[in-house]
Amino acid sequence: MISFILAAALVFGDAPSPRSDEKPAPVLIEAETLKEGGWVIDQQFMDQMGSPFLLAHGLGKPVTDASGKFKARPGSYRLWVRTRDWVAPWGAKGAPGRFQVKVNGAAVATEFGTEGAAWHWQDGGTVELNADNDVALHDLTGFEGRCDALYFSPDLKTPPPAAGPEAAAWRRQLLGLPEKIEEAGPFDLVVVGGGIAGSCAAVCAAREGLKVALVQDRFVLGGNGSSEVRVQIEGLLHQKPWPAIGNLVQEFDGDRRKNAWPGRGSEPQKEDLRRLELVKNQPGLSLFTGFRVNAADVDAGKHIHAVIAQDIRSGRRLRFSASYFADCTGDACVGAYAKAEFTMKTKGHMGASNLWNQELGCGCKDLNEPLSKEVVTQSQLVLFPRCPWAVDLSDKPFPGRGKSTAQWKQAGASNFGDWFWESGFDRHPIDEMEQVRDQNLRAMYGAWDALKNVDKAYPDRELAWAAFIAGKRESRILIGDVVISGDDFRKSREWPDAAFPCTWHLDLHFPDPKFIASAENDPFISRATDSKEYKYKGPYWAPYRSLYSRNIDNLWMAGRNISVDGEALGATRVMRTCGMMGEIVGLAAGIAKRRGLSPRGVYETALPELREKIVRGVLPPEKLAAAKK
Repeated sequence: MISFILAAALVFGDAPSPRSDEKPAPVLIEAETLKEGGWVIDQQFMDQMGSPFLLAHGLGKPVTDASGKFKARPGSYRLWVRTRDWVAPWGAKGAPGRFQVKVNGAAVATEFGTEGAAWHWQDGGTVELNADNDVALHDLTGFEGRCDALYFSPDLKTPPPAAGPEAAAWRRQLLGLPEKIEEAGPFDLVVVGGGIAGSCAAVCAAREGLKVALVQDRFVLGGNGSSEVRVQIEGLLHQKPWPAIGNLVQEFDGDRRKNAWPGRGSEPQKEDLRRLELVKNQPGLSLFTGFRVNAADVDAGKHIHAVIAQDIRSGRRLRFSASYFADCTGDACVGAYAKAEFTMKTKGHMGASNLWNQELGCGCKDLNEPLSKEVVTQSQLVLFPRCPWAVDLSDKPFPGRGKSTAQWKQAGASNFGDWFWESGFDRHPIDEMEQVRDQNLRAMYGAWDALKNVDKAYPDRELAWAAFIAGKRESRILIGDVVISGDDFRKSREWPDAAFPCTWHLDLHFPDPKFIASAENDPFISRATDSKEYKYKGPYWAPYRSLYSRNIDNLWMAGRNISVDGEALGATRVMRTCGMMGEIVGLAAGIAKRRGLSPRGVYETALPELREKIVRGVLPPEKLAAAKK
């Protein structure tokens, strides 16, 4: 078997060459360890399919090769590639995610990503390996090809294990990953999830004097508000009677609404860097990006001792032990692993968006110019391939086509790639999320194909950006001592532990009836609730008791997985509101640590102290330093 050092060195070429008297050994290359080129790492579905993978997210233009080097015993090997035909679940033809594997500069005969709806090992035939080898993933289409791993086997007949625990153990053994997990802690508080909620919880707790770890499975912070997703950041800050709540959210976001929607240029990336710097410069806070929590060490379903996270590139595993934990993952992943009580609708829930935009092919004019149907010169012409595998919109309405508009929109470019391009309403919000994300992409490509190739519209325009990270709205909901209901908002119910303000309406999304006929039984355009029954008198101050688990005694939560019913989620899920939840969790964690209390204990015995903290708010670094003198 290849040692971990050799396996990790495959992509760098610095492992020792095998001796000539050694028997041929299999070579496993995890695609995410390659130099990515134009491919991107996708970790969203690794809990379901077992691994991160590389995605050729080229918007119809083939991306540059992902590549690496490796050593092997010279001889014949059978190549197996773990991949899938991503449009096969819809019975679509055309295999848009086709790619080749190049070994030592020559493409093997098989094209990959052409078969099978499920992740599987596709047989690539036999290849000859040298002592020193180059390998590359060569995208052929730019249409979301995906590769999990490459396996070169001297056994020319037996395929690798398909999936499940057997496959996971096989991978760990072959890569030489140690069974003993490396300790990263201990910490006072481990916050999992680096969106606005988790980032605020972590920074606030660190400013309260705790030793904090923030664990995030992407390499940017901000979650749905990051440059990778670009959902609008909503919710009002600084509300009476406790206007200091929102101070830290202001540091993270302020009123930077110009960067809220998908746009051209570097501004969203600048926001990512600013948030990263804010977190990295916070004393007492350790940031772990690119680590996905996928297990928990729990005592009798009541107390979390540690969570285990996997590096999405190397497979390295870290154990984060702590006194307290905060689940800010949105999907309540920590709670699910810890067996916290939760609810989840598998049908009739809000879906997920993948936002997208377009621009002039030359990139030389303002994106906000009205889209033109004028005849352009040949040098300005931007072609786009036909997409027979996408949602067939050749003769169907969708927002932005002709006079068809989405909710609250006028005809024009603003109908493309906005919040209402949303799918997954009746799909399992965890197990089927790859298909939910992919349906959004099929809808986008189908719409652009219809506009460019059927309507002959926008000849000088091209797709400029699209999210491949799904902008989720609803999945697991953790149960706390209080479950906030929609009627609580309507009836203005007051709470003794009122802690964070909600100002967004009861905003629920359902398939838009105007476009059901376009959807092939898998709707991709939503409509938001806008009638009087979904309004309330705000701000509505929600209770602290919705921010900790009912049955796990050291688990807080902040974000869209807090303790609410399906209607209340419509008001609590927007990101500035989620960030203020994070502030409250951080303030409560400071009290809990100093006084040896559980999250529930803060409510039971230290509510006056929490109220004092809420009145004061989260202090910025300069005021915090002055307060300590």
